[in-house]
Amino acid sequence: MESYTEKYQNSSSPDANPDADTPRSSSSAVQRALLLIQSDDHDSKLQAAKDIRRLTKTSQRCRRQLSASIEPLVSMLSFQSPHSLHESALLALLNLAVKDDINKINIVEAGALEPIVRFLQSESSNIQEYATASLLTLSASATNKPVIGASGAIPLIVEILKHGSSQAKIDAVMALSNLSTHPDNLNIILKTNPVPSIVNLLKTCKKSSRTAEKCTALIESLVGFEDGKTALTSEEGGVLAVVEVLENGSLHSREHAVGALLTMCESDRCKYREPILREGVIPGLLELTVQGTPKAQSKAQILLRLLRDSPYTRSELQPDTLENIVCNIISQIEGDDQSGKAKKMLAEMVQVSMEQSLRHLQKRALVCTPTDLPIANCTSEVPSK
Repeated sequence: MESYTEKYQNSSSPDANPDADTPRSSSSAVQRALLLIQSDDHDSKLQAAKDIRRLTKTSQRCRRQLSASIEPLVSMLSFQSPHSLHESALLALLNLAVKDDINKINIVEAGALEPIVRFLQSESSNIQEYATASLLTLSASATNKPVIGASGAIPLIVEILKHGSSQAKIDAVMALSNLSTHPDNLNIILKTNPVPSIVNLLKTCKKSSRTAEKCTALIESLVGFEDGKTALTSEEGGVLAVVEVLENGSLHSREHAVGALLTMCESDRCKYREPILREGVIPGLLELTVQGTPKAQSKAQILLRLLRDSPYTRSELQPDTLENIVCNIISQIEGDDQSGKAKKMLAEMVQVSMEQSLRHLQKRALVCTPTDLPIANCTSEVPSK
């Protein structure tokens, strides 16, 4: 499921593309909206907010032209008025902020955070959703990250992650992922004990989704702290949820997942080796060593070495190859299902490796065998590697 901002920006409503209008009609609509938003009449302001929302839905040009509406829109958020006015102002600001860093910063500087943070506690699920989506968009700005963290928004975003609507939970975890890249914010997030809620969302979402990617990215950051590691291993199905992403996630999700498990095992191999092995991680790691991103491949191989029985010694009779490492691990695994699957996958990997080597040799032979030269002359010209 996509974030509210993405879903809204991908809307296919008839008025979703103001750039399709002629420049003259678009300019006229922008001027009219700027005039109405400055009015003292609430109905005029409401109409202006709706027009701004429509005009800025997909038009970067209109976002620039309507940046002057930010302050009056922010002032609407503090009105003692029906939810409809707050909703329209929030949605207009949300569209103004999308893909426009200057507007993101100006919205925060205009004082929008205080009412938006207050809306996170609204009894209206719509207002909660719009406020969460707004913070997701605003938190994409590096300038805004520390300001949002200092505003008291993070504990409330975690509450949304725990108890909000399905859409609000998705936007909340994405907002937290954005905010976590600022070190001070990561400490605040950790203190709110978000791991159980992140794991719950990770369990229910599609493992190849962007939501799963943000969940595992956040988990990877949080397990860098002892409290984060303890929370993940204490949560029922926590490590398993990460392993499932490692097996079935997108390339970036799998990279975050193996990174999280590696961080845990590197910090205390004796403590975390068994909880990781218990969840059947070996087949996924084997696949990742050949099909992951370069970073994921490297991390998977390091984690496999840490998961074997004796990672710090090397026998002359047992070279430190991937096959021997995995065989060592398999011998320690309890349960025929996992061991059998790992053995089968290892055999398939060896077969694939042999086939790839054979194809490589065949290609080299074709490249270096001119039709007008004897084959015997060619073989001596094959460069050694």
